[in-house]
Amino acid sequence: MGWAASSVLTPADDPLEAADYTYVKVQSGAVGSTTKLNTVAKWTPVPAGSNRAVGVVTEAPLEPGAEVGPGEVLYRVDQRPVVIGQGDVPAFRAIGLDAEGADVAQLQSMLAVLGHYGGAMDGIAGARTVEAIRAWQKALDVEQTGVVDVSDVIYVPDLPTRVSLDDEVITRGNLVTGGEPVVRALSTAPEFRVPVTEAQAATMPTGTRVKITSPSGDLWTAAAGKQVVDSQSGSIDISLDPLDGGSICGDGCSQIPVNGEALLDSVIVTAEEVSGLVVPSAALVTGADGHVAVIARSGDRLAVKVIASARGMSVIEGVDEGMDVRVPGREPTQ
Repeated sequence: MGWAASSVLTPADDPLEAADYTYVKVQSGAVGSTTKLNTVAKWTPVPAGSNRAVGVVTEAPLEPGAEVGPGEVLYRVDQRPVVIGQGDVPAFRAIGLDAEGADVAQLQSMLAVLGHYGGAMDGIAGARTVEAIRAWQKALDVEQTGVVDVSDVIYVPDLPTRVSLDDEVITRGNLVTGGEPVVRALSTAPEFRVPVTEAQAATMPTGTRVKITSPSGDLWTAAAGKQVVDSQSGSIDISLDPLDGGSICGDGCSQIPVNGEALLDSVIVTAEEVSGLVVPSAALVTGADGHVAVIARSGDRLAVKVIASARGMSVIEGVDEGMDVRVPGREPTQ
């Protein structure tokens, strides 16, 4: 008598039914993702003016990075003030009665801003211009000669502006001989950048928010901008842009040292925080039709809409707060 063998073929178990699982409650919450990196802030000074005074620096009151306007004192040589003015023509001669030229017109403009001159900006130093010079000299507490010496004013193209002085030259007690490039104008704000790896760069597309802690503890917010790759080292820098068209540091830019770089703690918002009903992302299942669902304790599939996901959690719509949903991974709860 022979043995007969038969096989009974049955469908495979539903993976959702066969897998170990537990239950979690749908709860209100928020999901988001951040990364901590360093931001580098740096001023970019450019040469703006040269000293023409000869003598000993007796005072250098200007703070690095200070914003200055027409007629402000930069430093003093042999107790005589050297001020800043706006103009495209560098001081190259003394200006007194009957002097004519573009340098005279920019002097007249400065004297008018300071409230000493009310005549035409005609570039001709007549009696009214000389009178205004004397009034200005009186305000500065210097001899009222009616003549502006070549060393009295350093002209820069734009004012107001932030400036720094070469402290190796303009330091109390130093001897200056004229011709030293001592005034450096700063950009309207420091440049901000984030050095990153290639993997980090992939998480920071243009517009990614960056929260920067200033040296004094203020919070500055910026947006990721252009990514620049160094062709030799392969390093990547992401420039940061202001959110509102102003400057990243606003009124606090003076916190950034004029010389060197400042390293600032920063938080990169790689996924913006979204609030709503939250479940573990592992609770989400996708059907053959591409629709996303969760499995209730009853075993029913409930279609949901995923609003946001980050760090293993998801904000969803389509279920009620407090209900239990199935999560694979451990023995079922009773």
